[in-house]
Amino acid sequence: MMDGIAGRIAERIRHGGPVSVAAFMTEAMFDPREGYYATKNPIGAGEDFITAPSVSQMFGELMGLWCAQVWMDMGQPGSFQLVELGPGTGQMMSDIVRAGRAVSGFMQAAQIHLIEASAALKMVQGRTLTPMGVEIGWLNRIEDIPPGPAIIVGNEFLDCLPMRQAVKQNGQWHERMIALNEAGDGFRFAVGPQLGTEADLVPERLRGAPDGTLAELRPGDQQVVDVLAQRFSDHPGHALFVDYGPALSEAGDTFQAIRQHQKCDPLEAPGTADLTARVDFEQLGRFAKAAGLDVAGPATQGDWLNALGLEVRAAALIRQAPEQKSRIARQVMRLSDPDEMGALFKVMSLSTPGLPKPPGFADHG
Repeated sequence: MMDGIAGRIAERIRHGGPVSVAAFMTEAMFDPREGYYATKNPIGAGEDFITAPSVSQMFGELMGLWCAQVWMDMGQPGSFQLVELGPGTGQMMSDIVRAGRAVSGFMQAAQIHLIEASAALKMVQGRTLTPMGVEIGWLNRIEDIPPGPAIIVGNEFLDCLPMRQAVKQNGQWHERMIALNEAGDGFRFAVGPQLGTEADLVPERLRGAPDGTLAELRPGDQQVVDVLAQRFSDHPGHALFVDYGPALSEAGDTFQAIRQHQKCDPLEAPGTADLTARVDFEQLGRFAKAAGLDVAGPATQGDWLNALGLEVRAAALIRQAPEQKSRIARQVMRLSDPDEMGALFKVMSLSTPGLPKPPGFADHG
């Protein structure tokens, strides 16, 4: 007998039939009482996964200098919204603030907002950021950001947005659904109805793929782009996304669950593991260009960090603490080496048309 989130999803399937992957993810991650983000602080060495800001302060510091540079390129507005989407423990914003203070006027102009769904993480973020001596506001949605120029950053934000899956059969795309197994005590994948006009959501590169192909559809990315496009048509701004995924659309199932740094069955015990899927940066860029935004990237995380001066920052830290040389060198490798995070993670900027090209993308997009 399943209880909690699993029980509620099972009951929904018994009454209404199989559910989409997106509906399953939404319940598992965002249920206000028992969802993964409502109940856990999942980030850190002893938790479920490690993100770039928790690998090294250098990641957030370079992000902060990037933000300061695009603020200067926007004409140094006297007040602007500095926003982080899905800010985790608050470590990246803490590092952004520290680095940003080196640029005259930047932090004085910044109105800081965190977009966060998790009550547990809001408490962690408050503890992390209180010592920084800055005023922080929390918001529930991107749409709630106050008017004015904005710099919006999101590290491993898009991969958590609920996505859908489709399978091609007999020349037609069908939604891949989640149904109950035969015993009724667990979940399984099933082929659902034909997509019809929603087949347009299939990434363009994959539309002519053969039968048996699985494609992932990311309507959440489209919604984020639409909100940004509307905002950036009214107020100048940049949005920077760092996430894991391919530069070009790829077929295949990337739906995964991570619990205590180990991959596990994404259909098992919903609400107890982090559910993610790779971000399709080609499709994200296509959405953004169609909405009228300027797109820079994708660049690999390694190339982007190196273009911003990762090695220079590492050398400065080593001068301050020579005994930390080997540890800092390991951090540089973890962030930038192609066999670590350097190639799998990509960076893309979406901006108001006509603003100067943001730093870090010299040879991309």
